[in-house]
Amino acid sequence: MTAGLWTQWMLPGIWITVQLTLYSAALATVVAFAVGTARTHRARPVRFLAGCYTEIFRGTSALVLMFWLFFVMPSLFGWALVPMWAAVLALGLSYGAYGAEVVRGALNSVAPAQREAGIALNFTPCQRLRLIMLPQAVPEMIPPFCNLLVELLKGTALVSLLGVADVSFAAYLVRLATQESAQIYSVTLVIYFVLAFVLTRGMRALERKTKAGIGIVTTSGGAR
Repeated sequence: MTAGLWTQWMLPGIWITVQLTLYSAALATVVAFAVGTARTHRARPVRFLAGCYTEIFRGTSALVLMFWLFFVMPSLFGWALVPMWAAVLALGLSYGAYGAEVVRGALNSVAPAQREAGIALNFTPCQRLRLIMLPQAVPEMIPPFCNLLVELLKGTALVSLLGVADVSFAAYLVRLATQESAQIYSVTLVIYFVLAFVLTRGMRALERKTKAGIGIVTTSGGAR
């Protein structure tokens, strides 16, 4: 693979992949906390609607949803999305549904005595969530969130089917130009591994920081 092709296609492809991962992760995080919190709400209709969202988006293909947003939505609603944002929306909504279950499980794992203490202190439900439950639940969310983030990174390869010039699409173009499949796809595998490694290390650092904030000291291996 020549230096010219690397500069022309692969480096911009890496940047596109990073942007897709960050934007989709941001949307997925918002969705996960909103829907996951709603699934622990006292009102049954709220829990039902949140559960419907989770089941629907966990049970549908992110790729098909991406195609639906890009090809079908303009004809139905007159709203046309560029491929980049159709991909971000599809990935964010899909992985946000998985993240919602992580949030729900972590919130439910908080000891009932902690909730009762908030009630005894006359905290509102929002205050109990913000001051008591989330500080204890967030550190437990980070390891499964880390796994979802890595899966999201790998899932961004789907956007190449819409013509978005990410790493996978750039690798395809370079392969066509050089006919060197082994080299280019080996390099592409290494690129995804390096990006996933960086994300994993960053999430582990965040986990240690959040646990230290509530008085839990972890070693480098993650043990208490």
